[in-house]
Amino acid sequence: MTATPLSAPAAPARRAWITSPALLLVPAILFLSVIYVLPLIDLARVSVAADPWWTHIARVFSVPLYWESLVRTMKIALTVACLCAVLGYPTALLIQRSRGTVQALIATAVVLPYFIAILIRTYAWMVLLGRNGPLNKTAIWLGIYDEPLALLFNRGTVLLGMTAVLMPLMVLTIYSSLSRLDQNLIRAALAGGAGPMAVFWRVLLPLTLPGVGAGFLLVFVSALGFFITPTLLGGPGDQMFAMHITQQADSITGEGFLQALAVVLLLITLAVVGIAGRMMGFEFIWGGGKLAAPVQTAVPEQRGTMAPPRRSVAMMLADTLGWPILRLMGRLPANTGAWAVRIIGAIVLSALILPILVVIVISFSEASYLTFPPPGWSLQWYEKFFSDSNWMTAFWNSLTIAALSSLIAVVLGGTAAVGIVRSEIKYKSALMLLLVSPMIVPPVVLGLSLYSLFLHLNLVGTYFGLAAAHAIGGIPIVVVIIAASLQAVDRRLEQGAAVHGASPLTVFRTVTLPAIAPGLAAAVFFAFLHSFDELVLSLFLSSPRMKTLPLMLWADINYQLNPVLAVVSTLEVVLVVGGILLARPVLGRSRGAH
Repeated sequence: MTATPLSAPAAPARRAWITSPALLLVPAILFLSVIYVLPLIDLARVSVAADPWWTHIARVFSVPLYWESLVRTMKIALTVACLCAVLGYPTALLIQRSRGTVQALIATAVVLPYFIAILIRTYAWMVLLGRNGPLNKTAIWLGIYDEPLALLFNRGTVLLGMTAVLMPLMVLTIYSSLSRLDQNLIRAALAGGAGPMAVFWRVLLPLTLPGVGAGFLLVFVSALGFFITPTLLGGPGDQMFAMHITQQADSITGEGFLQALAVVLLLITLAVVGIAGRMMGFEFIWGGGKLAAPVQTAVPEQRGTMAPPRRSVAMMLADTLGWPILRLMGRLPANTGAWAVRIIGAIVLSALILPILVVIVISFSEASYLTFPPPGWSLQWYEKFFSDSNWMTAFWNSLTIAALSSLIAVVLGGTAAVGIVRSEIKYKSALMLLLVSPMIVPPVVLGLSLYSLFLHLNLVGTYFGLAAAHAIGGIPIVVVIIAASLQAVDRRLEQGAAVHGASPLTVFRTVTLPAIAPGLAAAVFFAFLHSFDELVLSLFLSSPRMKTLPLMLWADINYQLNPVLAVVSTLEVVLVVGGILLARPVLGRSRGAH
C-alpha cells in the first residue's frame, strides 16, 4: 500500500521538529525544573503548611526582631545601591574617557575584584581596617589620633564593605550604557555652545539613566540577600534578614517558620524584579534588549510636519530641575567636572584594589598575627598552607567540585544558549528569564530549598551534590556569555555550509564552534570560578567530612585571623589573574580573525 497524500508531509515535518535547535533547551530546562524550581515550590509549600496557612508568614512581620531586621535590610540595600550609583557613574565615565593602556589598566582594576570571592574581599577589608591595619597606622603616623580606633563592626563598615563588593557590578553596567551612546549627540551639544556641565545634565545623564537604573536594581537585589559581609564587618545592630535564615537553620524547631523567613525574602526580591521588569523590561537582568534601544528622534507626522521628539521621564526631570542646578554649576570652573571624575574614580579604584594588595603583602609576613606593614618577610605561611592536610584536602575538594560543576554548567548552559539564539520558538524572553533567574534568587533561600531535596536523595556532602548545586548559578553565566558570542557570529557562514550539504552537527563543529571558542573558554573559566568561590550553598549542603576551601576560610575568619588566610586569598587572586591572562591570546586570535 502507498501512503495517502495527506501523510506525505508528515515525515519532513517530523524530521524538522527533531532537528530543531529548540530541543537543545530541554536538558537545561529539565535540570533547572527539578533541582531549582521544584525545591523553591516545596519551600513555599512548607512555609504555609500550618493552620491557618498564614501563621508563619504573619509571625515574620509581627515579631519585632524579624520585622526590624527586614526594614534594616531594605535600608542598607537601598543605601548601598545609591552609593554605588553616585560613585560608580564617575568611575564608568573615567573608563569611557580614557584611552589606550590607561583605559585597560582602569578597566582591569574594576573587573579583577569582581571575580574574586566576596569572602576574600571582605576579609581584605577586615585586614585594612583592623587595629594593626594600614588605615589605623597611617592615621597615627600622620598624627590624626594617638591610639588605634575600632573601625570594624559598625554600620559604616558594613556599608563600605558592601559598596566595595558590589561597585564593579554598577560600574560595568553604567559603562556598557555609556559605550553604546552616540558620541555625535555630545559633539553636537558642545558645538551648539553648551558647556560641559550642561551637556552632562541635559544630554549624557538622561540618555544613560536606563543603564544607571539597571545597575541600581541589580545592586539592590544582590544586597537584599547579603550574608557574608554584614556578618564579618557588622555589629549586633547590623544583622540583615538573610542572617536570621542561617541562624534558624541550626534550630530543630525552625520547620515551617524557617521556610517562611526564606519565602518572605524571596517574595520581596521577586516583587522588586517584577516591578522593574514591568517598567524597563526583564532584559536588564542579562544586559540586553530594551536597555540598548536607540534614542528616538523626530519623525514626520502624517500631515508632513515634524513631530517633536518623544521625551522620557529623565528628560522631563532634567528640564524641571536642570536650570537651577545648571546655574549653580555654571559658577564653577569649566574643568570642575573633569577633576571630579578623576578624583572620585581614583578613590573608587583605590577602594577596590588597595585591600587586595594589602592582603597579598601580609601573606609574606613573618608575624604570627595580622599587622601591616609586616615586621619581616617569610614564606612560612605558604609552607604551612601546603603542608596542612586539612587545607590541602579542602583545596582539592574545591578543585574537583568546581571542575565537575563547570562541566555541567557548560554542557547545559551552552546547549540552552544555542537553543535560545538559533531557534524561532515563541516566548524566548520567558525562557531566558528562567535560565538566568538563579542570578536574582538569594543564595540562602536557594541553599535552604535544596537541603530537603538533597537530604532525601542522599546528596548532602557529596561531590556530585555540591557540583550540581553550584551549577545552578553557573548556568546563567554560561548562557549569557555564549548567547552573546552566538549573536556575533555571521549566520551567512552557517547557511553557506548548510547549503553545501553539511549536517547541522558538522556546521556547528566546523563553523559555529570555532567562532564562539573565546566565549566558550570564558564561560568555562567563569563557571569554574563561580563554583570554586561558592560558600553559602556549601554551608547548607556540605558535611563535616566534605569541606571546601571557602568553608575552611569561613571557619578560620570567624574564629581566628592569621596570615594563612592571606595566603589562600593571594592564591585565588593569582588564579583569577592567570585565567584572564590565558584568555587574552584566545580573544586576540578572535579579533584578528574578524
